[in-house]
Parts: sequence; C-alpha cells; structure tokens
Amino acid sequence: MTISTSGLHHVTAIGGDPNRNVDFYLRTLGLRLVKTTVNFDDNGAYHLYYGDSSGKPGSLMTFFPWPDAPQGRIGTGQASTTAFSVPESSIGWWKQHLEATGVDVGRVRNSDNEDTLTFRDPDGLALALVAHPQGDPRDPWDTALVPAQHAIRGLHSVTLSVTKEDATAAMLTNDLGLRFVHQDENRLRFEAGDGGAGALVDVLVTPNAPRGLTAAGTVHHVAWRVPDEQTQVSWREELIDKGVNVTSIMDRQYFRSIYFREPGGTLLEVATDTGGFDIDEPLLELGRALKLPPWLEPKREQIEAMLPVLDLPKENNPEVTA
Repeated sequence: MTISTSGLHHVTAIGGDPNRNVDFYLRTLGLRLVKTTVNFDDNGAYHLYYGDSSGKPGSLMTFFPWPDAPQGRIGTGQASTTAFSVPESSIGWWKQHLEATGVDVGRVRNSDNEDTLTFRDPDGLALALVAHPQGDPRDPWDTALVPAQHAIRGLHSVTLSVTKEDATAAMLTNDLGLRFVHQDENRLRFEAGDGGAGALVDVLVTPNAPRGLTAAGTVHHVAWRVPDEQTQVSWREELIDKGVNVTSIMDRQYFRSIYFREPGGTLLEVATDTGGFDIDEPLLELGRALKLPPWLEPKREQIEAMLPVLDLPKENNPEVTA
C-alpha cells in the first residue's frame, strides 16, 4: 500500500429521537453541534455532526437520528465501541458528571497505561472515555457544563468486533496502512500515522458472539482520513486494483468520501480533510440553522416539513460557553 491514513476522520452512528441526541451530546458530553443537515440518502432524517469548535477531522461523531428507528444490536461485523479522548486527570470528574446526569457508568479500568470509563448513550450506543498519561494536545470545545480542563479532545479509538481477525487485520495493515501494535488476549491494537489518540483501532475477536444488527444504538460506519481529493482518487484506484468493492467518490458537501467493507463486515469510509464546516455558514454560527447542499436547496420547504423541530440548547452558542 503506497497510501495510508493518518487516523480517524469521524464515526457515524444511528440514533432515535434527535432532540434527545442533541441534548446528550451537547449538554452531557460537552461537544459542539458543528453542522445541522440531512441524510443525503434519506432527506427526511437529520444528519447531525458533533465535534470541537470547528469540527476538525478526528474530533467528529455524527448521527442519523430516526425517531421511529428500531433498536439495534451491538455485535460482530460492526464497530462495537467508540472511545473519546479526555485529559489524564479527568476520569474521576467524568464519572461523577455522568452519574449526576443519570448515566449508568462502569468502573474505571486501566489497560495499556490508559484509564477507561465505559457507558452508553440514551439509545444504547456503547461509548468510552479514555485518558492516557501522554496527554492529548488537541483543543477542546469549552462550555459551562463541561469546562475545558476536563473536555473531550476528540476521538480516541474505535473497536471493531469480528469472529476472525486475519482478514480484517490484513486490510487494516495492507489497505489502510495501519501498524500492528500489540495483542492483549482477544484484542489486537493497530495505529495509524503518528499513533496516539485519534489514530487507534482495536480488533476484538469473539468467535461465538451474535452478529450485530445495524439500527438505533449502533455504529453505521467508521471514516478514516485522507488529506485531499487527489490522494483519495489514487487510493480508490489502488483498492479497486486489489479487488476491493469500492463506491464512486461521493460529494458530502463538507468532504468527499468513498465506502467499502472490511472483511469482518464493518462499513468503512475514507473521507478528505479538505472542505470544512464553515463553507456555508460562519464559524461562530455552526450548527444553528439547517444547511442543505446546493442540489437539495430547491426541496428545502418539502424537507423542512418532514423533519421534527430541533430544540438546540444554548450551550452550542459561543457567547454562553465558559
């Protein structure tokens, strides 16, 4: 593989009620809603992007929230856990904060010199907060509810659950350019680029676990970074030459994407760093208004009539942050 990713771009999951989703990720986790748009393949559903102040690649968690979505099942063939990076000294603060908001959290566990706190969002999506002694230099979004000294820095890692690891490991190393780091029992860790938070994926091998069902409370796909469109074109051609079934390059308005599945079943995306969320609204106003790409703008009235009203908490406005 002559092209490799530098790390995670975003993780996209399926949610239920969009207002409940917004309240949890903005007020409980302290992320910023950087874009309110629609699912380009299902215009009757929102696509909500959460991240740091500007939505930089590697900070992003996104959702397709369908109010009537059936409950999914976390299992093999999907990304089973999404982890965020927090400061080393903040795990205790987060445990108290989450418990105070009614979130059922696990006990703090330590592995690979990392403290990890696991919990689930209101739809049952498996999440974790991870603190590493090396720290994370990325700037957080700062709010009154989650102050900067404790705030999420961005994505830390994802866990792919598989029944067999060989083919998945081969794609991660040969087709995405990741490096094998180590194995701890049935968990294999790989890293991209310079490694560290935002560039990690764990492969969890559970041969007898049930297959996952993609619906509310599960991850839809995991996106990896590519610097620009030219590199993406070359990467796509390399994947096709290797026999990988890859989509055409898709315009996602804020980046360009290609999609394919790793052998264990998880849908992967390669998304460009170029683009950005301030191309159609000012940085200070990100996420406040429904934004549509040019090809959907003529259908705005029809689309808005299909969408539930979104009650955006004031914490998303820079003027009320801490």
